[in-house]
Amino acid sequence: MTGFGLESLCVGGSAVSRSITPENPTGETGGGGRATTGTGAEMARDLGPGWKISPSILLTSGERRDLARIEGPGVIRHLWITVLAEQLRTFVLRFYWNDSDYPSVEVPLGDFFASGLKTIKQIDSIPVTVNPKCALNCWWVMPFAEGCRVELENLSPDDAYVYYQLDYTLEDVSKDSLYFHASFRRSNPLPYQQTHTILDGVTGRGRYVGTYIAWGVNNSGWWGEGEVKAYIDDDTEFPTICGTGTEDYFLGSYNFEKFDAEEYCEFTNSYSGLPVVEKPDGVYRSQMRFGMYRWHVLDPIHFTNRIRVTIQALGWRNWPSAGPNRRYLPLQDDIASTAFWYQTLPSERLQPLPCRDDLEIN
Repeated sequence: MTGFGLESLCVGGSAVSRSITPENPTGETGGGGRATTGTGAEMARDLGPGWKISPSILLTSGERRDLARIEGPGVIRHLWITVLAEQLRTFVLRFYWNDSDYPSVEVPLGDFFASGLKTIKQIDSIPVTVNPKCALNCWWVMPFAEGCRVELENLSPDDAYVYYQLDYTLEDVSKDSLYFHASFRRSNPLPYQQTHTILDGVTGRGRYVGTYIAWGVNNSGWWGEGEVKAYIDDDTEFPTICGTGTEDYFLGSYNFEKFDAEEYCEFTNSYSGLPVVEKPDGVYRSQMRFGMYRWHVLDPIHFTNRIRVTIQALGWRNWPSAGPNRRYLPLQDDIASTAFWYQTLPSERLQPLPCRDDLEIN
């Protein structure tokens, strides 16, 4: 099984390529474009099969549907999906590996693609891209030895059209392969002087590979002094990895300010980004919100038997004074995080998602 990198393009092997879309829902050989019914049937009534008869699915309110069900071994290579931007928190994406009864991935659709806020912006990273207008892509490599199932749930009160394409290969998978996981948590608001848990309850061997946070600030002033900590294996009170501040962990510095001005600077690159800064409009949008991602692709955090990852919410008292009375202020912000990691199976059940109303961001 090959991973990231152009060098894999010239390596021979026995892998065969498959793709699942509404036009070929099983991914079978020669199965594309055969649909005779679907969401485009009326528009193609004069053309017939092969002319975009089934480009999407209609997912009704409250419905859970399999986007893909694949018999392995194989590797998911790419997922493209699009809905309306306002629906990103009302859909839930789940991945099930082998014959598991519970998911290894359970995340609101937008947060899985580093787009958990109502504002959606371009993202140009290695494993995740977001393109105009709301095209969500991921290239996380996801092996499965026996099979997999990908499910989408519509939590909204409205029916919705969903367009998607899942590209995968059928090939041998090493018995030592790690399995992709992702989990969502939200603290709203974070209790005073407590830390937000990004990930906990993980047992097994693996690698932590990424964090996305949608952060709503409930105070004035700078909010990102808090440290990100990774407690690895036998760590208890103190962690092995401890960062120097929130913007530092997301590979920015000095409040994410522009090079030549005291204001936030949005950015997106291969392994980190602050693609979204939502600012108050003086009418209905009263709070600042920030969307940030950090991918540990070249610098994964390895663990042998367990891992726990946390982040502090920390600002300043007496902001913006730099005098002797300046002290840290533990914040009570709205923090919604998604953790991404690989690990051995079987894995523990993920913490249950909040209900639809508790997922919503206004």
